[in-house]
Amino acid sequence: MEVKLYNTLSRSKETFAPLVPNKAGMYVCGPTVYTYAHIGNLRSYIFADLLRRMLEYNGYEVTHVMNITDVGHLVSDADEGEDKLVEGAKREKKTPWEIAEFYTQDFMHSLEELNILPPTIVCKATDHIQEMLDFVKELYSRGFAYRIEGDGIYFDVSKLADYGKLSGQSLDELQAGARIEINEHKRHPADFALWKDAPPEHIMQWPSPWGPGYPGWHIECSTMSMKYLGKKIDIHTGGIDHVPIHHENEIAQSEALTGETWVNYWLHGEFLQVDGGKMSKSLNNFFTVSSLRERHFDPIAFRFMCLNAHYRTPLNFTWEGMSAAHTALQRLRQAYQQLPTSPDQPSPQLAAKFHKAINDDLNVPLALSYAWEAARSDEPGSKALLDQFDQVLGLNLNAAPLQQELPPELKALLEERNQARANKNWAQSDQLRDQLTSKGVTIKDSKDGTHWEYKPQ
Repeated sequence: MEVKLYNTLSRSKETFAPLVPNKAGMYVCGPTVYTYAHIGNLRSYIFADLLRRMLEYNGYEVTHVMNITDVGHLVSDADEGEDKLVEGAKREKKTPWEIAEFYTQDFMHSLEELNILPPTIVCKATDHIQEMLDFVKELYSRGFAYRIEGDGIYFDVSKLADYGKLSGQSLDELQAGARIEINEHKRHPADFALWKDAPPEHIMQWPSPWGPGYPGWHIECSTMSMKYLGKKIDIHTGGIDHVPIHHENEIAQSEALTGETWVNYWLHGEFLQVDGGKMSKSLNNFFTVSSLRERHFDPIAFRFMCLNAHYRTPLNFTWEGMSAAHTALQRLRQAYQQLPTSPDQPSPQLAAKFHKAINDDLNVPLALSYAWEAARSDEPGSKALLDQFDQVLGLNLNAAPLQQELPPELKALLEERNQARANKNWAQSDQLRDQLTSKGVTIKDSKDGTHWEYKPQ
């Protein structure tokens, strides 16, 4: 069955045709490890994980490469300001190396919590400085780059006739729409740093033909992807925010080096919004996997939430939505557990529908509806079918149903209410019930006992 992918470059769905039959090379832009990754960042990695799982479901041998940016990503994408790792080091009074190690480990743990498959290759920028220097020297020698004294080596975007093809902006449009140039020495506002000069006090620096310095952000991904996947790549993914600058610049420097198309399929995931707006620390809506845990949610419930929206559609995050996702996933797991194990073959019709959905540019919301259909079916083989579907969905359906926990103070109130009911102290029982309700605990009393559901506020 053919695989269709929406290619940002052509702005259309295309049939996937890998460079090597039955193999797929996939490069995923990794994190800049100067602080915690938030769940908006992590939505992009859930999307990339679904893409990889879908390709493997189709029999492809996938080489999944992800970088770790531990140097060179400046505060401003316009190549100005401080390195984010140095900024983080000053904030926490640690070395950049300690900052990078701590947040790399935290990020990898977050991937594990969300059941995201570990990449085939994880590559750190600081382990590939020489390869980046070789790349920059080659561009410089061919006339694609120039030096600004006291600043660094910049790529000259005017040397490429098709610069801007990913975002759809021409050089004239970029010139007209440019803000006041921060760096008046650049030949064009869109020119970007390949290598930055480092002042003596700069913590992260390496020797180069132009003096001590460090790599630009964009050169890292081009260098490492080519090292591990070759000079032509099947798929490159990232967040939609990477299109106009980071990925545009990756294309420019890579195709200047090779003289041919670098990536065949560009795929981008849309934003995760919070209460309909941007996620930011200043608005106090910057949530991490630890934030989910603190509110007593299994992170897999967040993965489930993401599966209910197409990767190219913005998704709005609310705690009410998170609670609904938690409940729905709990019900799906319970339905799975109640299905009988059977040697019978699963429904080929439902399997074909699921396969067609995931192959149509990862239509996972539709595929998930077929998982629900299997879970509610009394046909023999439905449990095996769900096992098959979960190879792509990654919801760990064979795990125990989610058990939501109450914070200790609410758990104590619930136990106190249960005791009041046992003592037939109905007035106290009602008072405690009202207290629990005001704190997000919905209680249902039945002949089988007291059942509750918690929606953190």
